[in-house]
Amino acid sequence: MYARWRALGAFGKADHVIALCERAGVRPSSTIEVGCGDGALLCELHRRAFGGQLSGVEITEKAVAIARERPQIDAVSPYDGEHLADPDGTYDLGILSHVLEHVPDPSALLAEVGRACRAVVVEVPLEANLSARRSGKRAHAAEVGHLQRLDRAAARRLVTDAGLSIVADLDDPLPLAVHRFFATDATAQAVAGAKWAVRAGIHRAAPSAARRLFTVHYACLCRAQTSRV
Repeated sequence: MYARWRALGAFGKADHVIALCERAGVRPSSTIEVGCGDGALLCELHRRAFGGQLSGVEITEKAVAIARERPQIDAVSPYDGEHLADPDGTYDLGILSHVLEHVPDPSALLAEVGRACRAVVVEVPLEANLSARRSGKRAHAAEVGHLQRLDRAAARRLVTDAGLSIVADLDDPLPLAVHRFFATDATAQAVAGAKWAVRAGIHRAAPSAARRLFTVHYACLCRAQTSRV
């Protein structure tokens, strides 16, 4: 089930990466994902023939070993969670997808990735909302290692504090398949479908209100003012 969940998440993340690159006119021939986990997102990008040469770095040794077994990824290396060994501007595109909420100094890590990459796509969950304030939601966020509780303004501030500027952005209330993934019977499926319909409708009609009410995923493409992309 974990592998299917990762693959489903990778599908949506790849949608966001490609959409933002298209909006910004970024056509990468080299891509690195920082915090690549088991490589699911990089594999999905490879399936779509996007990103050119695909590399990943990951702090967890077990995940590095899994990602290295995937032939779709050109190179996977361990890293210390703070520094990249690559020279400035090595990659056309860097990806930090659901990583910055896990680190104590997200702007510093984003600045480091921005140093090594001409453009960076960032994605984070916006958890500073009414739904995520519930004790069960807070406990789950802590359990999965979320150190940052961001709203859209705070996420955008991370980019500015890293010395980068936002070229394109989007947010996503998540598709029906995500809401239904853990629903194990017809009743649960129906409830999940209704929840998705309400959230999608609110987000479509009033995105700012949606962000105040429940968690959406925010993604942006950013780069330094002097970037050559």
